[in-house]
Amino acid sequence: MQRVYFIGGGGIGMAALERYFLSQGTPVAAYDRTPSELTARLAGEGVAMSYDDDPAAIPPPFRSPEGTLVVFTPAVPAESAIMTFFRTGGFRMIKRSEALGIITDKSKALCFAGTHGKTTTSAMAAHILHTCSCGCNAFLGGILRNCGTNLLLAPASPWTVAEADEYDRSFHRLHPHIALVTATDPDHLDIYGTEEAYLESFAHFTSLIRPGGSLVVHTGLRLVPRTGPDVSVFTYSRDEGDFHAANVAFGDGTITFDFVHPGGHIAGIELGVPVDINIENAVGALAACWLTGALEPDAARRAMASFMGTERRFQFLLKQPAGGRVIIDDYAHHPDELRTSIASVRALYPGRHLTVAFQPHLYTRTRDFAQQFAEALSEADTVVLTDLYPAREQPIAGISSSTVFERVRSTDKHLVAKDDLVDWMKNRNFDILLACGAGDMSLLLPQVAAYYSE
Repeated sequence: MQRVYFIGGGGIGMAALERYFLSQGTPVAAYDRTPSELTARLAGEGVAMSYDDDPAAIPPPFRSPEGTLVVFTPAVPAESAIMTFFRTGGFRMIKRSEALGIITDKSKALCFAGTHGKTTTSAMAAHILHTCSCGCNAFLGGILRNCGTNLLLAPASPWTVAEADEYDRSFHRLHPHIALVTATDPDHLDIYGTEEAYLESFAHFTSLIRPGGSLVVHTGLRLVPRTGPDVSVFTYSRDEGDFHAANVAFGDGTITFDFVHPGGHIAGIELGVPVDINIENAVGALAACWLTGALEPDAARRAMASFMGTERRFQFLLKQPAGGRVIIDDYAHHPDELRTSIASVRALYPGRHLTVAFQPHLYTRTRDFAQQFAEALSEADTVVLTDLYPAREQPIAGISSSTVFERVRSTDKHLVAKDDLVDWMKNRNFDILLACGAGDMSLLLPQVAAYYSE
């Protein structure tokens, strides 16, 4: 292998791999359908990025099957011209998940899986180990704001942190030393079809843990682990389990707690991102790190206090003083994530008026969970929905943002075209604005934040 070409190279999971190969001195080129802030960053770091689905846009050296590896994501349609060029040209082609599996198999992997929470929890774990003397490598599903990247490298460290994505059964390519499962609420039913098949995929994931390894499972999940006899199984949550939090205290914009583990506890953990859900995320991250045997109490305290979060995970874009306006961007795109995000804002700002702007993500997810989305959104004071983001999918007749909108109970609800959304927000006298979704609405929010910062 002399060079690597990425199809769908603008995805966050692909970005970590592109950065990895660049760090190894390997030439990297990529195609993605849509330019973004992330693709611009990657281009600046050395990726030869193109946005035309045309084989002529592929740099000449990458058109030779000799020495060229092609990494693709299943999100790219099979009929893509570039995909067809490589598939019919004798190139070695592997999925992103296979590439990640090959790389992480060289080390002891901490793999974080689950319907939601895995990005923040894995990022916390990476930041903790990075702060400890052992260090770690990390392939994350979000940009760690502490360092502005989703790839951490520590060649001398035996540990690698990886987000284990269940989409397209990608996490079945991994062989964890330590695995953690945050949640198994049904999702990606376009792939799995039924909740039972979804749960089966997680059960199979637990069977891939290496001998002598460990599994940490959130309490109360409908998951029957299929671990080998020499794999240890633990539970965790905020309030109970082998790993949990004790002496939780809220005050003056801070959250502190003691981390309880099977060998004792670490007192005085303070959250750098003081949101209620991050207590549980931190317990999971600390649990996985404790099982490595490399967790240092003082380093754990420093790491959690300094953790800035990942981009688009409950990220404050505006926080005016003295009870002024607040704008929060959150990646929540599943009903349970949306409900948790709204509850977190309510806990942070009790009694204040909450406007939630939501962009549904995927036709199939909107079809399958329209009622659940509507129920979650109905917990807000004001609701605004904008155009559905299709991502990899083709339209489904009768499915749109209106499918959710018409089920929302709130009388103060609005359906606003994405092109009109910035003006709507500028003219809306909102108090707290929570913008949720995995689509491209987030690209508009800096304009709104800048308007209210003037």
